[in-house]
Amino acid sequence: MAGLIDYAGLFPPAGLSMRDAVRAYDDYRHSDRSWALGRFVVPCTRLRELTEQIALLPERGAAWSLSVLGDATDQETIARFNDGNDGNERYAVIEAVEVKASSTEEIHGLAPLAAHYEVYAEVPISDDPLPLIAAIAAHPPLRAKIRTGGVTAEAFPGRMQVVRFLAACAAHHVPFKATAGLHHPQRGDYRLTYDRGSAHATMFGFLNLFVAAILLRSGLSEADAALVLDDRDLHAFIFDDHGVSWHGHRLNTSTIHTARKQFATAFGSCSFIEPMDDLHSMGLL
Repeated sequence: MAGLIDYAGLFPPAGLSMRDAVRAYDDYRHSDRSWALGRFVVPCTRLRELTEQIALLPERGAAWSLSVLGDATDQETIARFNDGNDGNERYAVIEAVEVKASSTEEIHGLAPLAAHYEVYAEVPISDDPLPLIAAIAAHPPLRAKIRTGGVTAEAFPGRMQVVRFLAACAAHHVPFKATAGLHHPQRGDYRLTYDRGSAHATMFGFLNLFVAAILLRSGLSEADAALVLDDRDLHAFIFDDHGVSWHGHRLNTSTIHTARKQFATAFGSCSFIEPMDDLHSMGLL
C-alpha cells in the first residue's frame, strides 16, 4: 500500500477549503502513516491558491508531489509552475495530470502531455471501454483512470463494468488509477456523504478492487474477478508476510510489488484517515 492513497480532500464528499486540505495533508505527511500517502490532488485552476497556503505552513519540508486535474491545453501552465514561476517557488511539483477523455481523438491529443508527466485519461465505462483503452495503449506513457462512485447511488458503476475496464487494462498492459467511492477497504453499504441523515449505497472496497485487478492481470477469469469485487467476507482475503490469497488464488509480494508499479497504481480519496482507520479496526494495520 505504499503511496496508494492520493489525497483529494478538496473534492466531495469532504469538500474542504484549500486551507484545511493543505493543513490536513501536511499533518498526514508527518504522521506515522505517511508511507501510504500518495499525491495531493488539485485542479489546475487552483494551483496559485495551493502554493499560497503551503507558504503559510510553519515548516514546508520537501516539495509536495501533485496530481493536477486539467486538460491538454494546460501544458504551458503546468510547465511554468514546475519551473518555479507563477508564484510556486518550488513548494510543490506536478508529477501527474488527470484528464477526462471520452473519444479516441481526445486520447491521442494527450500524447504530447504524456511525454513529460504521468497522464491518466479518465474514460467512461458505461459502454465497453476497450477501444479507449486500446487508444491509450497506443501511446505507452498514457495511463487510464476509472471513476468507481460518487455522492449519489447512481454514480456507482456495476461490478461487470468495473471488471470490463480492469480486464481491458490488463490485456493491453495499461496502468490505471481509480477514484471516488473507495473510502473503505471492504465492499459494503456506507453513507454517501458526511452529512447527518445521508443516504447509503453499496461501495467497492479498495482492497476488493486492487486484489481483483492484480488477480485478473495474473490470469483470473472475469467471472471470478467479479466475485472478488463483490466479496464482503473479510476472512476470504488472507494476508500474510508473503502475499494474499482469495479462495485458493494466490498473489505473492513480488507479484503485488510489480503490479503496483506497472499496473494498479493508486486511488484517490477525499479522506486519508477513514481508509487507514478502517484497516486498523479490521486488524490489517
